[in-house]
Amino acid sequence: MQNLNDIHDAGGGRVPVVTVVTPAFRAARWIEGAIESVAAQRARGEVRVMHVIADGGPDDGTAAIVAHHAHPDTRYVRRPDSGPADAINRAFAEVPAECEFLAWLNADDLYAPDAIARAARTLLRHPKAAFAFGRCPVVDAEGAETRRFVTAFKNAWQLVSCHAAIRSLNYVCQPATLIRRSAWLRAGPLRTDLKAAWDYDLWLRLWKQGGAARIPGRKPTAFFRWTPDSISGSAWRRQFAEELAIARADAGRFAPTSLLHAAVVRGICLCYSRMNGT
Repeated sequence: MQNLNDIHDAGGGRVPVVTVVTPAFRAARWIEGAIESVAAQRARGEVRVMHVIADGGPDDGTAAIVAHHAHPDTRYVRRPDSGPADAINRAFAEVPAECEFLAWLNADDLYAPDAIARAARTLLRHPKAAFAFGRCPVVDAEGAETRRFVTAFKNAWQLVSCHAAIRSLNYVCQPATLIRRSAWLRAGPLRTDLKAAWDYDLWLRLWKQGGAARIPGRKPTAFFRWTPDSISGSAWRRQFAEELAIARADAGRFAPTSLLHAAVVRGICLCYSRMNGT
């Protein structure tokens, strides 16, 4: 394989190397869309995107779909894991040292055009930032935008992004993030004991490694797919309970941000209960 340090753009500058990990478990229904959205990030050559598909499930046709979209910078790994966080941790631990940035894209989510390049430019402009995040509309199983008020609510919080704000609410949408690998190594891996909020736990730990930079502009960075069977669709009560516990552990149970987080969670759970008719 070509040495990653030898990849240069037309102007002679080194092209940033990004590794995207897609944890897959019985993902044949969605995986092609994820693969195509990652592949599209390579079009302009502004970044080199390595794509690792970590399949921890039985043979459901995912392998054949990956083979159909074979690319020198795409790797398919099939091995048992204890869940998506474990699969991501193991894949991140295996990336070459030359890789500067990390991301994960779940099999049912999608990148927007030029998303990774925009995120990489943001981190290059903010060399102290541990990660970058952008806008991320919610889409349904057919790809149509849904839950617009959730997106608008998070977008509003992103405008006032700071340590106190992220302790008060998880407004960072995981598919729309890019992580500096050096910060990941300092912060440590994803917590595999959490079911639904291991991304939020990571954001708080990364914040202590340099904070976050918001990807400028109104264009989406990624699209988060919500379905009744997804983790966010079936385990949202546990997700918000875990997030509150994480925020309290980070700031203190009676810290102002923890009290605000508890109030926000109560309001969100009430809205979700009404939406879901529960």
